[in-house]
Amino acid sequence: MAESSTPHINLKRRGVLFVLSSPSGAGKSTIARRLLATDDNLKMSVSATTRPMRPGEVDGVDYNFVDLDHFRAMVDNHEFLEWAHVFNHRYGSPKQPIDQMLDSGLDVLFDIDWQGAQQLHQTCGGDVVRVFILPPSMAELEDRLRKRATDSEEVIVGRMQRASAEVSHWDGYDYVLINDDIDRCFADVQHILLAERLKRSRQTGLIGFIRKLTTPGH
Repeated sequence: MAESSTPHINLKRRGVLFVLSSPSGAGKSTIARRLLATDDNLKMSVSATTRPMRPGEVDGVDYNFVDLDHFRAMVDNHEFLEWAHVFNHRYGSPKQPIDQMLDSGLDVLFDIDWQGAQQLHQTCGGDVVRVFILPPSMAELEDRLRKRATDSEEVIVGRMQRASAEVSHWDGYDYVLINDDIDRCFADVQHILLAERLKRSRQTGLIGFIRKLTTPGH
């Protein structure tokens, strides 16, 4: 079948604040990287954090690394959409760059925990879409953490304890996926994002389009 020469009509829409959460090792960071690599309209929210920079990380790309006093000042000045205290360090999503991305017609991806997702939903309401990714089992999760070979035994034990607590908040999300196959889970996340972009409530250009459609002579 020959392709239609009619150009696709792109209507103005509201951006999506797309949250991915999971216990450490369940796959959210891998899926986030693949989403960003394949979707030019999706940009990462770069969190501010008080934790030390790790080898290979770039300030302003992976995180905005700040000291504790600076972070506290940002909290006091209401500069975060959400922030949380995780593993003895603080993480937060700055408002200004997120607002700039939305104003540019972009969607924003958040790699945050359940506390951050809850705060973001309270602040931004219907603009937020929350996806929680579960491991196929806790034994599989622990095996993945050990195979990464980046954490001490103490840290792994702490991550597993935290994982159980995080999983208990699964019902605070719009979508819950089980990552027993990374390619299938990634495809499901892509489908969720596409469907959310197409929601009528986000198609702010529809009203004008309908008026033209129903006006004689157009």
